[in-house]
Amino acid sequence: MKNNTRFNVGYAIAAVAAILLIQYIVSAASQVAVIPYSEYQQLLKQGKVATVGISDRILQGTLKEPLPSGQKQFVTTRVDPGIAQELEKAGVLFTGQVESTLVRDLLSWVMPVLLFFGLWWYIGKRAAEGGGFGGGLMAIGKSKAKIYVESNTGVTFADVAGVDEAKDELREIVDFLKSPAGYGRLGGRMPKGVLLVGPPGTGKTLLAKAIAGEAKVPFFSISGSEFVEMFIGVGAARVRDLFQQAHQKAPAIIFIDELDALGRARGIGAFSGGHDEKEQTLNQLLVELDGFDSRSGLVILAATNRPEILDPALLRAGRFDRQVLVDRPDRKGRTEILMVHMKKVQLAPGFDAEAVAAMTPGFTGADLANLVNEAALLATRRGADAVAMTDFNNAIERMVAGLEKRNRLLNSKEREIVAYHEMGHALIALSLPGVDPVHKVSIIPRGVGALGYTIQRPIEDRFLMTKEELENKMAVLLGGRAAELIVFEHLSTGAADDLRRVTDIARSMVTRYGMSEKLGSIAYDREPGNFLAGPDRPYPAREREYAEETAAAVDHEVRAIVDRVFQRAQSLLMARRAILNRAARTLLEKETLEQSDLDALMQETPKEGLRAV
Repeated sequence: MKNNTRFNVGYAIAAVAAILLIQYIVSAASQVAVIPYSEYQQLLKQGKVATVGISDRILQGTLKEPLPSGQKQFVTTRVDPGIAQELEKAGVLFTGQVESTLVRDLLSWVMPVLLFFGLWWYIGKRAAEGGGFGGGLMAIGKSKAKIYVESNTGVTFADVAGVDEAKDELREIVDFLKSPAGYGRLGGRMPKGVLLVGPPGTGKTLLAKAIAGEAKVPFFSISGSEFVEMFIGVGAARVRDLFQQAHQKAPAIIFIDELDALGRARGIGAFSGGHDEKEQTLNQLLVELDGFDSRSGLVILAATNRPEILDPALLRAGRFDRQVLVDRPDRKGRTEILMVHMKKVQLAPGFDAEAVAAMTPGFTGADLANLVNEAALLATRRGADAVAMTDFNNAIERMVAGLEKRNRLLNSKEREIVAYHEMGHALIALSLPGVDPVHKVSIIPRGVGALGYTIQRPIEDRFLMTKEELENKMAVLLGGRAAELIVFEHLSTGAADDLRRVTDIARSMVTRYGMSEKLGSIAYDREPGNFLAGPDRPYPAREREYAEETAAAVDHEVRAIVDRVFQRAQSLLMARRAILNRAARTLLEKETLEQSDLDALMQETPKEGLRAV
């Protein structure tokens, strides 16, 4: 109260002083007479001027006798003496006029101030909207989630194909969102969080949008990396803001894509600690998952392709307590996915989508969408009216082997080596049972380093392989190197990738599959860390958990398997030397052998028995 009283008294004193000052200035100005310069000259001639103060532009002084208005002080503006004499002779009443610089002076002072305050206001407004420097200083803790209101996602379960099991699991969530109150009538509750797990491109994000489209509820979509900023505590603030917004619009769906960017296991890494920003964000997410009631109509969805690195606290019951696998589609699923994407493409009459699905094992939904688009572009490029099977074949080769490099010219010796190398692969594949059939052989360079390629197309999806089938696969890979050694009696660098893949298979046979008689049925290596990686991806390096003697025995056994399979490939090719020479010459002439050419060659190639040579 005392402070307020002092403030009021001071304000009143300042106001009174300002009023008195203004009154003094007005009264002082009213006692001075502003007269023309010609009148000043007349008063001067009449001897009525007592004192004069001279400046550059004005004269001010005191009169001996007051003017008729009663004022003795005067002020007048000076005029050039020459002009004043001429005007006086003409009897003209004149006075000096000073150019007003008020506007210029005001602009010189006011404009910079206005510019400064305008810039300050603009930056403050952008910062408040989240668009200022550093992402918005005033709203830096606000969630960056994109909100799709009700059915604006534009996706339903009809747009998602090839993942029927995952859709069946998620239909339950749709029913819960439509009637959250009546769903727990028997005492059950919906899981708080659902984690979509699967390789990249299998449709996890699409499934989440389809759930929102089916349930027609608000859909909050955000990536795990968008929670983390350079400022400490921002990630946790954004998590709180996201859940607060979702609660206000419940029933709703929160979808966190790439959860592994946010939910990586704590304590992993050289710079991890209790004050790490990502750990604070993760801790806040765990608190929010525990803090809401599943009956409120809020469902948390997340997607990741690295579930093995997630923090165990995220996966416990009561948080992400349901995991749905969104795997690569099987043949039936690939056919359904192709049918969805082919609706937008003009296809040739009688086109068979199942034939394309049979040629694309291991393709994800994103790969199949890209395949349809590439085929349509190839058909457009050649001026066709519709997309034919030939375009899909070329598109598959382009995606698997790379772009053709017809401008990459090889000399005659290199072309001959590549021809025998590729026919070595093909001839071994045609000779062994249980091997994927050869679809095409070519010596046209493709991609970055492939000087030729042999494409094999599986007849069906396979999930298990026997020891004999693995050795047959290794023999096909070593067929090119064996052909070079038989024909030219030397080796080249063209088999580098084949050797890497053969070594990976042989080492897995010894250390993971227990297929070595010397080392027994023991798994010396764990399963690869990323179990969602493709079958041809190299496994990440792990710390060895066995003795040096065992490591030496593993290396010896791997080499023994590779040497045995290589000798087998050599024996097969030497027994078919005439066919190898004839096929290589045909390949040099045509550059590409299609399946019909290979079928004719297969009639001359006897099949080997199931047992190794």
